[in-house]
Amino acid sequence: MQHLRSTAAVIAVLASGAFAAPAFAQSEQGVLIARDMDLNSLDPARAFCDTCQIYLSAVYARLVDLDADGKSIKPMLAESWEIDAEQKVFTFKLRADAVFSDGSPVEAKDVIWSLNRTKNITAGAGYLLAGVVSLEEKDARTVVITLEAPNSELLGVLSAPYMGILNADAVSAQGGLADAEADAKDTAEAWLLENSAGAGPFVLESYTPGDSLRLKRNDSYFGDKAKVEAVTLVQSKDAASQLQLVQSGGADLAMQVDALTAAQVQDDRVKVLSMPSQALIYLALAPGAKGLDVPLNAKIRQAISHAIDYDALIDLTVDGKGHRMASPVPVDFPGGDNLTAPAYDVELAKSLLAEGGAADGFSMVAAFPNVRQYGVDFPMMMQKIQMDLAKIGVQLELEPLEFPIWRERVNGDGIPMTAVFFVPDFYGSSQYFLYFGMIDGTIWHSRAGAGGIEELARPQAQAIIDRALGGGAEESAAAFAELSQMMIDDKIILPLVAPDTILVSNPKLEGTRISSCCNIVLQDLHWAE
Repeated sequence: MQHLRSTAAVIAVLASGAFAAPAFAQSEQGVLIARDMDLNSLDPARAFCDTCQIYLSAVYARLVDLDADGKSIKPMLAESWEIDAEQKVFTFKLRADAVFSDGSPVEAKDVIWSLNRTKNITAGAGYLLAGVVSLEEKDARTVVITLEAPNSELLGVLSAPYMGILNADAVSAQGGLADAEADAKDTAEAWLLENSAGAGPFVLESYTPGDSLRLKRNDSYFGDKAKVEAVTLVQSKDAASQLQLVQSGGADLAMQVDALTAAQVQDDRVKVLSMPSQALIYLALAPGAKGLDVPLNAKIRQAISHAIDYDALIDLTVDGKGHRMASPVPVDFPGGDNLTAPAYDVELAKSLLAEGGAADGFSMVAAFPNVRQYGVDFPMMMQKIQMDLAKIGVQLELEPLEFPIWRERVNGDGIPMTAVFFVPDFYGSSQYFLYFGMIDGTIWHSRAGAGGIEELARPQAQAIIDRALGGGAEESAAAFAELSQMMIDDKIILPLVAPDTILVSNPKLEGTRISSCCNIVLQDLHWAE
């Protein structure tokens, strides 16, 4: 029996205001998930969003996957692989039993075509494959990937949902291209909005933009079959409506209920789970921004880092459902653990401020996106930081901005202090330093106006990055730890909170798991006996 609750019925439940206990017999039915869907495409080469990760990882198998421990790579389409000593040549042997949902075998030509297509189409995550020099077919079951430079994180990149493998013949027949002209002339995206061509545990059944996305189990899947017949993602904009849907039985799982809302739930009709996520909310300082009254030198940045009451901030913003990070790198990524975060110490902060030449304090603009993201209300968070810094004499002028205006400001003259969010694109630590690190060419080196600031010069950084990407696991982790410590020392990026993912569900729904690569793992969902 199929899970056939319609979106119209869900809306009717919300409109009625009636929240009766769930009345669905779910043992063999599908799962209905309420979330604000940010889908920009269903094409693996063009999709790039949180909901995209859920869809792509369910429908398109990759060469490798991230294990449940969150830090180990496991086989998926590839049953084994070999890596040369230089970390430049990766040879993958495909499973003999891997098939697409139409029953045709997954072959080396499909892998090569799919990855070349992703690399050549600029709308999505193709930049992750920029270092690939060639993809070659050794035989029908063997693919050789050669890189321009060593990259020990390639397996992590290939585990990302954006690296899903498509049925090359099927998508080519619908206008798909994988060559250098793909970016301009590929026309398969429209077909992929109504059809899927993958080898994952689910297939696309239907998609209505702004309304719902329905998947059904792929009975041809070569691995462990999905435990439910179908999964439907239904559009629900805010935390309150998502919570009401689960309470009423109109949905089985809500994915974006913030911790403060969830804390008020006193209802045995729902289960509330809190799971660590890889989302990061952070403060950023720009010593090179225009219009500063006092230079944001190293001592002043240190003072600011010690003036924030992080524990109270986490309690206020996410009801304690989150954790601190010493550096932007998550603790379960290489080089992210065993690091020391700044302690809250008002007296130390005042002393450092005096050493930095600002004993009497100063005023500073703090402009930030006016958003609620990953359960964190940014205006409320910044008001708390404003109060904390006032204790050491730093007066913040808060400016909440619409996101496009914020982006223009931060990438233009710079913003002395701002706050924003980050989630990784793949399992790997290099992306953090290449985004946040003080090395020419990174996003935050530019936004911080770090060029020409001698104390932020990191001439040794590139050699450490090369060592991190060219060594074995132990050597790479040690090098990434050095890079993490650099970011801690620079005090340009001040991690505030890694908010937990809050899931509110029907108590009978089990198997909910958040993956660092793929968001929620739909394949694991099942009903309690």
